[in-house]
This record gives sequence, structure tokens and C-alpha cells, in this order.
Amino acid sequence: MTPREQEIIRRTALSETRVAKAVFPPTTNHHNTLFGGTALAWMDEVSFIAATRFCRLPLVTVSSDRIDFKHPIAAGSIVELVGRVVKVGNTSLKVEVEVFVESMYSDGREKAITGVFSFVAIDDNKQPVPVLPGL
Repeated sequence: MTPREQEIIRRTALSETRVAKAVFPPTTNHHNTLFGGTALAWMDEVSFIAATRFCRLPLVTVSSDRIDFKHPIAAGSIVELVGRVVKVGNTSLKVEVEVFVESMYSDGREKAITGVFSFVAIDDNKQPVPVLPGL
């Protein structure tokens, strides 16, 4: 295994990001379920944190590759967002975010949403830079 591959494995483990949130009425839509735009904003934030933890460089979101809403998330639920770096390029990273839902008052949870977000590391002039300089 190359030093770069070893460093990617090390940083990937350290950068996993987990955030739990309660789904309260201000975050819901007219169906009394989590508004999709709110879910996307939460996912983008978690993916950004994971990507930043991985490379510790300024980053910009360049795309969301695919978002799958598997089922609605009811008001009064707890969600956990889990972000993990899944691909490392020269100047870019991909982070997968899984959103799990659970009831506040019973055990168990299930995956409700998945998505992949792409980021590019940039310098002070907003130009792409390597995410792993020197490797």
C-alpha cells in the first residue's frame, strides 16, 4: 500500500461526521414531514464538515450526484446524518451522506435518505489545489 493510500484510509476514518437532529414543526412541509430542502441543507453541511475534516483546506460544493429519498420523515422524529469520504481525487473529494430516522419513543432506526456530494479544494484565488499536498 502506498503512503497516499495509507493516508487516505487514516484521514477517512478521522473525518467521519455524525450529526443528530430533531424534526420539529419549523422544518416540516404541508404533509407534516421533513421538508426536502431542509434535508438537503443538512446533508450538504454534514458532507462539508466531513470533507473539511479530511483535508483541512477551503472547499466548495460542486455537485450533488444523486439524492434518494427512500421514505418520508415524520415530524417528531430523530434523524442522524452520517457523512463519509468515499472517493479522493487530486483536487476533489466525494462524500456520501446517509440519513437515518428513528422514533423518539421506540427502538430501531432505518435509512431514509442517501446522497453523494462533490467538493473541490481551492486556494485564495479560488483555483483548485490538491486535497493531499505532497502525497
